[in-house]
Amino acid sequence: MDKVELKRRTQRFAIDVIKFVEELPAKRSLNVLSNQLLRCSSSVGANYRSACKGKSTADFINKIVIVEEDADESVYWLELMEEAGLVDSKEIYQLKKEANELTAILQQ
Repeated sequence: MDKVELKRRTQRFAIDVIKFVEELPAKRSLNVLSNQLLRCSSSVGANYRSACKGKSTADFINKIVIVEEDADESVYWLELMEEAGLVDSKEIYQLKKEANELTAILQQ
């Protein structure tokens, strides 16, 4: 996968999360969890773009580690919503799958 495709994929992930969150019912717990999810999922693409502009190899690696952590954190918030019974597993299956795949790609 090249940089352009990964930039597109990380941005698409953030857009999909935004659309998911916009459809959630207004509940206090979901508001808190969805805000956390929005922050880390949108950070995946933003930090990947920043990593691609890294000033050095060390700078690139440092930023990629942040991207990986944010993708994995996205999985955490999705799992928390699911395990707390706030969302249906079917609703978040694709989001969790993509976040896990992005995490795996970035670990390499």
